[in-house]
Amino acid sequence: MRKNIPSGSYLEPIMGFSRAVRIGNHVAVAGTGPIGTDATDTYGQLVRCFEITRAALAEAGATMEDVVRTRILLTDIADWEDAARAHGEIFRDIRPVITVMQVSAFVEPGWRVETEVDAIIGGTEDPA
Repeated sequence: MRKNIPSGSYLEPIMGFSRAVRIGNHVAVAGTGPIGTDATDTYGQLVRCFEITRAALAEAGATMEDVVRTRILLTDIADWEDAARAHGEIFRDIRPVITVMQVSAFVEPGWRVETEVDAIIGGTEDPA
């Protein structure tokens, strides 16, 4: 069974996307920018990205503890330490896999960072 979680963006029907999609116990959260923040620094923008992600995961029936992969896209790779600090505040004990990369630009010129997240609901059990 598929559940689409909308972002509320007017672009959803034009581009054909959802903020997140849940199929079974897997949730994929789309590229998420720092919508609705005045933050101009990477740390503040990434905190906002994760707030939006947390809400999308909750609507899909997941939590940040279910996250198994994060991707952080930066317009300046020199900002990786600010991104790492924001990421670590949430994921220090959860420890998903992570990819950090630099991109040339985002749709919104003021954005310095965007994220993608994958979660597996119930994936917190230790198989050992």
